[in-house]
Formats: sequence, structure tokens, C-alpha cells
Amino acid sequence: HVQLVESGGGLVQPGGSLRLSCAASGRTYSKWCMGWFRQVPGKEREGLATIDSSGITAYADSVKGRFTISRDNSKNTLYLQVDSLKPEDTAMYYCAVAVDVAWQLSCHLGARFDYWGQGTQVTVS
Repeated sequence: HVQLVESGGGLVQPGGSLRLSCAASGRTYSKWCMGWFRQVPGKEREGLATIDSSGITAYADSVKGRFTISRDNSKNTLYLQVDSLKPEDTAMYYCAVAVDVAWQLSCHLGARFDYWGQGTQVTVS
């Protein structure tokens, strides 16, 4: 069983930055495809970024250049550095894991993410 716990959200002014964290349980954390998503009530969930076991990253065009995904396998922790925040970045941010070996080889926002955290709220105002 995998548990994911996000933290680091909060209220920030436009142009500000935050560092979101996602602490994961699981012995094979280092092999997982991991991603960050966000959702605004009443809207579809939006994929933001993924990172595979070797550290290869991929980003949605909407956040490319402003958001940076990273992972520390020694701490079983996933990060999302969010810079140059805009009011439209206000959302609940979630981390997720795709544990199937297939996604280890092809980690991207279209993967089947099996486990999700409870989310951390980011408000830009």
C-alpha cells in the first residue's frame, strides 16, 4: 500500500514562489513514475509534470519554465518548485504515483496513476 502526503501549500502573492513536497511510503519508491497535478473546483484535473526513476522530467506547456519537478529518493520525497505564481495557479495540488513497471519505462502525464495524495492548497492573491 502506498501513501502520499503533500505539504508546502499556502497563500502567496502574485510573482511569489512555493516549494511543494510529497512524502511517499513504499519500498520501491525510487522506481516509480511520479507526477504533480492540480484541480480547481468545477474544472477538470490538470497534469503539470512528471519525473521518472532516472530523473527525466516532462512538463505541461502551461507551466514549463515556471515549475520544476524533482525527487529525492533517499528521502522518498517528491518536490514541485513553483515560481512566478499567477492568480490562475490557484488550485489544490496533488502528487500521484504510477507503480506499474510499464510506466517506469514511459513516464508521462498520460500514465495510469494509481495512488494519490490528499492535496495541498495553493492560493495566489
